[in-house]
Amino acid sequence: MKNITAMKKLNSGSATAVETPTLFINAGGNKIAYRTIGQGEPVVLCNRFRGILDTWDPLFLDQLARKHQVIIFDYPGIGLSTGKLPTTSLGVAEEVKLFTEALKLSSFILGGWSYGGTVAQTFASHFPKMISHLLLIGTNPPGNNATPPEQVFFDSALKPVNDLNDDIILFFEPASKSSVKAAKESNARIAQRTKDLSVMVTPDLFERYFKGGADFKADSYNSREKLSNTKIPILILMGDHDPSFPVENWFPMVKQWKTAQLIILPNSGHGPQHEHPKLIAKYIAAFLKWS
Repeated sequence: MKNITAMKKLNSGSATAVETPTLFINAGGNKIAYRTIGQGEPVVLCNRFRGILDTWDPLFLDQLARKHQVIIFDYPGIGLSTGKLPTTSLGVAEEVKLFTEALKLSSFILGGWSYGGTVAQTFASHFPKMISHLLLIGTNPPGNNATPPEQVFFDSALKPVNDLNDDIILFFEPASKSSVKAAKESNARIAQRTKDLSVMVTPDLFERYFKGGADFKADSYNSREKLSNTKIPILILMGDHDPSFPVENWFPMVKQWKTAQLIILPNSGHGPQHEHPKLIAKYIAAFLKWS
């Protein structure tokens, strides 16, 4: 089984996101599947609902990896990882902690997309000393939020299998020709990897995500309040039309969270890093450089 030693050997900077092999490491009694791209300060990315190693846009990962070691992984019980996905937001955050500790990461940049953003925020509110910066993409703040998801999101997100048309609705802006074009290009980049693939998430696992999301919304951990007083610099990247986590929910938070910055991408949906991979990577690089 490949492990942390293999990861260190891989960090020559030569492998792209499409080429880099899947590695495994034991963490908390589970075998966690992960991949690493590039060299530099580590960036650990928490994935979306139904997200696996193969659902990240490789161009976005490669752009981040120009100056950082980018680490993606499958949650326990998801994709190629063993175990079970916890049904609380804190439970998933604790699994991420075990994973990063297994990788011997004492300090790193933590990012999260969608459901992964809820995990990342919970992690930041409980284990703030472990992370230097928090990157949030297409997600909600903890607790109750005024603007609910759109029904069209659920209509596509809960299908047993998603196709390009679903992805356009879920992650892009169907009303924008340029966004639809970007969706096709992103899906084509993702499809370039044809070997050493992870395993798609099946509907029997959806409820575990839902319970974690409900736990995040209940916010019994007071993450919303804790992050309002954190010293961790927070970058929030949102599309102007996100059908699952509307950007409007962030408007009151950027006034309350003292270290937060909000960037809104026009004519974009739930996955701005897939529609604008180079631009989002540049925003992140600038944020990390100056914050």
